[in-house]
Amino acid sequence: MPRALITGITGQDGSYLTELLLEQGYDVHGVVRRTSSLGRSRLDHLYNDPAVYGRRLFLHYAELDDPTTLRRVLVKVAPDEIYHLAGQSHVGLSFEIPESTCEMTAMGTLRLLEMIRDLKNPVRLFHASSSEVFGEPSIVPQDENTPFAPINPYGCAKAFASHMLVIYRRTFGLFACNGIMFNHESPRRGENFVTRKICRAAAAIKLGLQKELALGDTTARRDWGDARDYIRGMWLALQHAKPEDFVFATGESHSVQDVVELSFQTVGLDWRQFVKQDQRFMRPAEPHRLIGNAAKAKRLLSWVPKTTFAQLIAEMTETDLELLARKPLDG
Repeated sequence: MPRALITGITGQDGSYLTELLLEQGYDVHGVVRRTSSLGRSRLDHLYNDPAVYGRRLFLHYAELDDPTTLRRVLVKVAPDEIYHLAGQSHVGLSFEIPESTCEMTAMGTLRLLEMIRDLKNPVRLFHASSSEVFGEPSIVPQDENTPFAPINPYGCAKAFASHMLVIYRRTFGLFACNGIMFNHESPRRGENFVTRKICRAAAAIKLGLQKELALGDTTARRDWGDARDYIRGMWLALQHAKPEDFVFATGESHSVQDVVELSFQTVGLDWRQFVKQDQRFMRPAEPHRLIGNAAKAKRLLSWVPKTTFAQLIAEMTETDLELLARKPLDG
């Protein structure tokens, strides 16, 4: 069986990727951080399955800022493929913790590249880059040749990591790919991300568990897709004959306001009665005109997104409605 190692396995993308790789016949190893909490809700259905965990799925403690633990896992697992998804991934939070964002996202990737360079057996590496590397692009839509111009700490850290990967690919011959991932959501999205925050709030208000929703700039626009489509792109990138960088995007732009209207429409409510603007949620610098051109991925990998934006937001809202109906919000 092919063997894969995933950093960030407990996140949205990591959990879906784990399911995909298991379906493809892989043994899957994941890097997790040692914390006081054992909660890994996105993996619970696999972790609690004795036919899977300990047989085809394995978790290992390591830290991106601790080279000794990470190197030990790499040597022990000896993976055929590595999917590097870990790092501080919240753009707004990166303004509050810029040093740790760069330490985890930028330097963590560099450490991983150095370790891979020293491995005896060749390994294929996928690095989850981000559309935030483009910042305020002069070209719309953006593709693999669009210059990087990040305007927030997260985008800057991702740009560093992406450039370093290209350098290592060219200099040391690593099979390493950047997947420049535009925003991708799902019912497993973290609750501190705006799409999930909105969908969850619409569901909570419908159930009488919440009275209103406070948001920042609802005119902000993004190219939003389904995470399950994007993790399929990750896998396809490493099955390609040679290492290349790929943009994964829908090519469509939607606003935060679109998310609001679709989610409240899904639960049969008028958003105007419940949504308020709050200056606390306004970002110091907001990227503009981020729309991806995934023509290369379509041409070389036969990758196309399958889920529409409207379908995605409706599913996220309906899922939160079901979850909250079973387990109301605390307090």
